[in-house]
Amino acid sequence: MAEVILEMQGIQKYFAGVHALKNVQFQLKKGEVHALMGENGAGKSTLMKVLCGIYPRDGGTVKLFGKEVHFSNISESQQAGISIIHQELNMMNHLTVAQNIYIGREPKKGRLTIDDKQMERDAKVLFDRIGVKIDPAATLGTLTVGKQQMVEIAKAISRDSKLLVLDEPTATLTQTEVDELFAIMEDLRNKGIGMIYISHRMDEITRISDRVSVMRDGEYIGTLITKDTTKDEIVKMMVGRVIYGDAKEKSNVPKDAPVVLEVKNLCQGKTIKNVSFYLRKGEILGFSGLMGAGRTEVARAIYGADPYDSGEIYINGKQVTLKSPSEAVKNGICYLSEDRKRYGCLLIKSVAENTVLSSLENYIDHGVINDSRIEREAQAMNEVLKTKTPSMKQQIKNLSGGNQQKVIVAKWLIRDSDIFIFDEPTRGIDIGAKSEMYTLMEDLAAKGKSIIMISSELSEILRLSDRVMVMCEGRATATLDIEDATQEEIMKFATMREE
Repeated sequence: MAEVILEMQGIQKYFAGVHALKNVQFQLKKGEVHALMGENGAGKSTLMKVLCGIYPRDGGTVKLFGKEVHFSNISESQQAGISIIHQELNMMNHLTVAQNIYIGREPKKGRLTIDDKQMERDAKVLFDRIGVKIDPAATLGTLTVGKQQMVEIAKAISRDSKLLVLDEPTATLTQTEVDELFAIMEDLRNKGIGMIYISHRMDEITRISDRVSVMRDGEYIGTLITKDTTKDEIVKMMVGRVIYGDAKEKSNVPKDAPVVLEVKNLCQGKTIKNVSFYLRKGEILGFSGLMGAGRTEVARAIYGADPYDSGEIYINGKQVTLKSPSEAVKNGICYLSEDRKRYGCLLIKSVAENTVLSSLENYIDHGVINDSRIEREAQAMNEVLKTKTPSMKQQIKNLSGGNQQKVIVAKWLIRDSDIFIFDEPTRGIDIGAKSEMYTLMEDLAAKGKSIIMISSELSEILRLSDRVMVMCEGRATATLDIEDATQEEIMKFATMREE
């Protein structure tokens, strides 16, 4: 039986009266990949922050290699052999790869001079050890997100870490980069390194993990051996119900529904090539395609975020020129970016402030912002969306991904937008929150709002769309009625490259 390297028992954590962790337990064995799953807000990240010393625990015990430990900061946990690789990498893009790995621990020539060449040689040894080809002298910012993640892993190995925490490591990776990451994890597993793997992607969990532990509402629900369980069992433990929607069988939109948006012959360099489509009132139009197909570029051009070279845009039959997002907003278009933390909200502002962000001018009375009205109307809107937050004063950065997304939707509902562009609306949110987001989009369409939904998940496209526009390398290769759309048909057009 494999040696237990981590044992957490009876972990308690409180935040301002909120019982965030309730008697939680977790165990990790040597050379094991142990998946930690649960809906956003279940307590997974909080538990890991308690483990790493970012948060002090309010009860319970943590044993590392059989010895009880109390870490007061992340530096202490790193020295003890724990490294955490966050979904949002915290690295210095202007420094070299080697400098990022050894920052604060640089080899010296003499007492004061850093030995850059030795640092690069040491980094190369690390990369050879994990089977990755990266130039240690390259500037980190020139690497893909996947390669940057490999640098983070190399950094952890350089500290002789025996326990790695990987928090949503594949959220922004291509399939090739996912395969590379999993190959590295297999190698680390064979070397006896234990890994805690946090992800919402069921196919990854079943592929890479040995065991799965599930949390719900700050409580430990149970642990399963991955090879002996099913996706449905894991989902039931996470949310108490199975959430898998069937593909939509027919469109809900009348054939004579008015066209609210029409795009003709849109072009932008090599990224958008003569794209044309229309969107009807109350319709969900799915944009499908592989990475680099140009879907986001089309959305940003329509929204006025990026200039386009040529083409025409019509809203309710009237041609418009949208040179900025503010012009798009005035014309009833809103855009929910795939990168919600960068483009969708102000992380250090409150839920209430974010909710009225796009219509703040409506809350100014005689030159003074009416805070009480903002909080009252934000509260009402977020109650409709069932946003989970302790109060409207809570900073949005402290909400789960799914609840952040709801606040962003609330922002555009208060603005009373007519055309919603959802770019990867469920990226990085859990299964339960996905189901709620699906219901929300369906409700919006039923109320006459029109939606463009960009998604890389075919199941999502088939479940929600009334029609599907497929793109490949900047071109619209097909538009399919949902009755005719299948995964195979979509993939055929998604790979239809120009001869």
